[in-house]
This record gives sequence, C-alpha cells and structure tokens, in this order.
Amino acid sequence: MSLSVNGVEIEDTFAEAFSMWGSRLIITAKNSKWANIAALSMTGYATSVIMCDCEAGIEREVYESETMDGRPGVSVMMFGFSRKTLEEPMLKRIGQCVLTCPSTSVYNGLSKDQADEMLDIGKGIRFFGDGFQVKMRMSDGICERKRFWRIPVMEGEFLIEEKFGAKKAVAGGNFLIMGDSSQTVLEAGEKAVEAIHKVPGVVTPFPGGLCRSGSKVGSKYAFLKASTNTSFCPSIKNIFQSSRVPKNVDSILEIVINGLDLESVKTAMAEGISAAVEVKGVRKITAVNFAGKLGKFQIWLKDCLGGL
Repeated sequence: MSLSVNGVEIEDTFAEAFSMWGSRLIITAKNSKWANIAALSMTGYATSVIMCDCEAGIEREVYESETMDGRPGVSVMMFGFSRKTLEEPMLKRIGQCVLTCPSTSVYNGLSKDQADEMLDIGKGIRFFGDGFQVKMRMSDGICERKRFWRIPVMEGEFLIEEKFGAKKAVAGGNFLIMGDSSQTVLEAGEKAVEAIHKVPGVVTPFPGGLCRSGSKVGSKYAFLKASTNTSFCPSIKNIFQSSRVPKNVDSILEIVINGLDLESVKTAMAEGISAAVEVKGVRKITAVNFAGKLGKFQIWLKDCLGGL
C-alpha cells in the first residue's frame, strides 16, 4: 500500500541497487578553485557504467583543517563493478585530470581499517616520473606513517599517496520525482540533491545529481543494451500502453545515488525524497527496479522514510 508524505503519494515499491567496489580520494590544491577544477575534470563522463568506464562524483568540499597538507580539498568517490574495473579508471583519471592540474596533490580518503583492499594507485602513477620519482614517508599525526610518491612535473612536484582504500559498496539507489511541470520537477530535484549531499559517504553521479533520461535494460534495436525508460516518458503516456505516468504528471526526473554502504544510500534516499515532496506540484515519488532480477539490493521507499 502506498503512503502519503506532505500530500504526495509515495509508491510502495523499491529501488534495485547493485553491488560495486567504491573508493574515496581527497584532492587538495593551492585553493578551492583548483581543487574543484581537478575534481570536476576527474568525475567527467562518469555517470553510468552502461557506457562509461566508471561512476564517479564529488562527495563534498574538504576544509584545510581536515586535509593532510593543510590545504583546501575536494572529496571524490569512484565506483566500478570489480576491483580491476575500479582501479583502471582511477589510474587513468588521476593521471589525465589531476596530475595535469596546477598545484594538486592526491590522498587516500578510505583508511585501511575502513577498506576491504588497498589499491596501488600511487605506485602506478609514479612511473610518469620516468625514474626521477622519489618515495617518501609522512605521518598525519594520528595514524601510522604512510608512503607517498613525489613526481617531478614542469610546475614543480606532484605528490600522491601510494595506496588507496577500496571496499564493496552500493550503486543504483534511486527514486523518481513526478510533477505537474518540468519547472516543478527541476526545483524539487535541486532541493533533493542539496539534501542528499549533506549525507556523508554518497554521491549522485549524473549531471547536477539529476537524470532526465532514465533507462531500461535492452532495446528494440539489437545493438543497444539500454534505451529510454518508455514506461516513465510523459510525452508518450497516451500512446504507450504500458505507461506508468499518471494523468496529472507531465515531467519526471530520476536521482541515482551511489554510496560506500547500504545505510548511507538509504539515508540519502530518505533525505532526498523528504526535500522533494516539499515542492508544490510534485505528484508522486516512485523508484526504478527490474523485478529484483539484476540488483542485489532492494531498497523499499517506505523503509527509507521510516528511518526519519
């Protein structure tokens, strides 16, 4: 049975999420401008593993008091279906988007006791130094001394931690915001993403956290493994027999959430939904699933909201 929150119907359904590997890294720079530039470059074209090499997003900005080198930073999270499919894009994206960015350094954001495995990311990046790279040890004042690599670059030196933590994580938590207009749904989506980003340990990988082109598995075209989710496209609701778009809904946006653990994803979904239903004109909240055939996790909307 569906429930109602602030007069908005919350469908009694679940988001089907997947088991993935996740990692967190901290990019620091001379100032927040350059830390954000590096983070945005690194997380570009990383919305969905349907077509991208990974899924990634910015978790939050990090204060100088929180970073190892006392500089402003940005926390970035990356996800892949296996250790290997996580490690490869980490190496490539750090090498192409952070190593190249003025004044940046990169540190592990997932400690050994939080991680399931430690990846040799810095150890791989060091080869760019062409034999002039230098290994060093440094303590953060609390934990054991850590290994870093100093790599000569034209600007000066690039510093990167040797090992980065990775753990089994959760990707694909989601909900759909249905509203009476595109303006309504966009406003609700923006408020939802803002609320979600206050939850630690999660990211929203799509542009601005919002996806207007939700997909389904398969297509009438054999060469496509995914295509537009026709059941939730308002423009064809009167001609598509299996449409799930209510009569009073003219626009829908999807929010996808990846996190380092299931509880963080559930909390983020609850916070996002609660923020979205405060916007006048939102008619219904539902979620995307594949009848439990693809994803390991079934995150029921009513269970998420019951935790608030």
